[in-house]
Amino acid sequence: MPDDAPAHVPATHDLGGASRFRCTPIDPDDAPPDAFGKRVDAIRQILAQKKLMTVDELRRGIESLPPEEYHALGYYERWLRSIAAIMIEKGVIAAEELR
Repeated sequence: MPDDAPAHVPATHDLGGASRFRCTPIDPDDAPPDAFGKRVDAIRQILAQKKLMTVDELRRGIESLPPEEYHALGYYERWLRSIAAIMIEKGVIAAEELR
């Protein structure tokens, strides 16, 4: 890499090695999704079955959240923000309908 090449700046979701997260204990017994998480996943499954959204699009939407929003939201809240943005982007729903 040339000396003047920009340094790698990790994306918001790329937390590997970040000191802020390095010492966080990992709970190997992940709890099943709560009612909210189950509803969000059901929405994702329906949209996928209807060919309105792919998992890749969901991931793109999650990874494009601003850092402060990404870290403030829970796992399924990120999914829901991504789903909403994708549906608005595709014209399936208007932003005003979500307010």
